[in-house]
Order: sequence, then structure tokens, then C-alpha cells
Amino acid sequence: MTDVTIRASDGGTFHGYLAEPKSGKGPGIVVIQEIFGVNAVMRGICDDLAAQGYFALCPDLFWRQEPGVDITDQSEAEWQKAFQLYQGFSEAKGVDDLIAALDFLRGHKGVTGKVGSIGYCLGGKLAYLMATRSDADANVSYYGVGIDKDLNEATAITRPLLMHIAGKDKFVPAEAQAKIIDALKGNRLVGIHTYPEQDHAFARTNGVHWDPEAAQVANTRTAAFFKEHLG
Repeated sequence: MTDVTIRASDGGTFHGYLAEPKSGKGPGIVVIQEIFGVNAVMRGICDDLAAQGYFALCPDLFWRQEPGVDITDQSEAEWQKAFQLYQGFSEAKGVDDLIAALDFLRGHKGVTGKVGSIGYCLGGKLAYLMATRSDADANVSYYGVGIDKDLNEATAITRPLLMHIAGKDKFVPAEAQAKIIDALKGNRLVGIHTYPEQDHAFARTNGVHWDPEAAQVANTRTAAFFKEHLG
């Protein structure tokens, strides 16, 4: 587990948390942060993926505003800061930085085979955009916010995409969920799982809406998906 430096496509550098498998070789996964930065939850996801045999890299996507953001969902002040960062965030630049992170992983010593992405919340939307705008080999989106606004890009999906949708997501209303499902259900590369009784971020460990049982179901599906498409 180490901090690495990634070069942005438009100049400058930013950091990321990299967890490596004990074997020293394996596929790669770019872990895409929520609005709380590269925090303990994201680092934990990287560590779990490394234990499954992947190189897992979580890049700092807020570096253009404030490098090193590391906050939680446990206080109102942190929520307010997170929303401010989210409002000032450029999705286009974020995808560019994720592609730079993808390229970094592909060139990293020990990374063999394919490289995919997984994202949560803000990262869930960006994982969808990685499926439409990048050559990532497989992508997983957990309760992505705002995907319904970019469904015109759905025809660009050429690699497998797995989506987890929370039925009671307060940030993704039922109408938006229906639009997403209707637009993507005909694409054989896209798998969609809905969790009718879950709220946003049900898989965020120790989060406000964490549901360990539902999270386990989703994470088991994700593990099988990556094993099939990245292994």
C-alpha cells in the first residue's frame, strides 16, 4: 500500500493510493472516489481488491481544487465541504484524470492482463463515463448520480459494464432510475442489479445508509464480474 504520482494529460501531477496483491502480479482496477475524497473507505476498498489479487489504484480527483481531501459522511460540516467540492468538480477533467490513472496502472510493474474501473456515488457516474469514453476493459458503477443526464452516450459502450442501483436512492429518483434501466437494458454488455429497499451508498462501510447484507450481495456480484472480465 503506497502513494503514487500520476501525470495528468494536460500537465501537472496528482497522487493516488495504490494497493498491490501479495503475488506481485495481476490485473488492475481504478477505484473511483465518492465526494469525500480518497478516504479510509476508498483505501479499504483498494486493500480488499488487492487481497483478491488486483492492483487497485484510487486517484485523487479533487486535486485541481484541493489536493489530499480525506473526509467522511459523519458530520454536517464534512457533507457541506463534500458538496462544495462536488459542485466545483469538472466531470470531463475527472474522466481525463481517470484515463491517466488507467494508463498508469497498465504501465505499472506487475500489472498483467486487463485493467478496469469501479466507482461509487460520484465515482459511480464516472465509472459509467469510463465505459463510454475510455478503453477500460470492464467497469462497475455503484449508485451513480446523474447518469440519466448522459444516456446519449450509451451507444459508445463497447466493454462490459455492471451497475448497482439503490431503489430508494434519494439522489437518484425513481424517474431517473427508470430512464437508466430503459436506456441500457437492451445492451448485452450491461448488467443491472437493483436493490429496491436500499438508499444511496448502501455499500459504504459504516456509512449512514450502510446495509452489510445488501453490500455483501453487491460486492459478491462485483467480484464475480471482475473475475470473469479481468481475470
